[in-house]
Amino acid sequence: MLLGEYTHTLDDKKRVTLPKKFKDALGKKLVITRGLDNCLFVYSEKEWNAIAKRLRELSFAQADTRGFNRFMFSGAVQVNADGAGRILVPDHLKKFATLKTKVVLAGVADRVEIWDEARWNTYQKRIESQGDAMAEKLGEIGVL
Repeated sequence: MLLGEYTHTLDDKKRVTLPKKFKDALGKKLVITRGLDNCLFVYSEKEWNAIAKRLRELSFAQADTRGFNRFMFSGAVQVNADGAGRILVPDHLKKFATLKTKVVLAGVADRVEIWDEARWNTYQKRIESQGDAMAEKLGEIGVL
């Protein structure tokens, strides 16, 4: 399971180094795609294949399904982590997530999210202030 958050630097060649724990859990072959809330999602090849399978099984007759599949698949790229655990963030994904020099890598169970540090800090403050309300909603549906 991918857990924790780490601040790293996006270098001049648009590479970011994965923390050792993330590198070990994800493996060498990865998929990066657009994520929700203007971050990037990074999946292991195995996890990506499982998600892709579920998305492909949805009916393309529904506009929302078509749109979400386009969102996830058209922006996705396969990358390999180098020996130092660095991955290349393509220009279109860097632009989508408005990544600057400082980025946060957040482990979120089955994926790593890459956030611009300033955007992450703003998002985190907002989400932390809503923690009680979110827990209450999850409790109503039996999650907590």
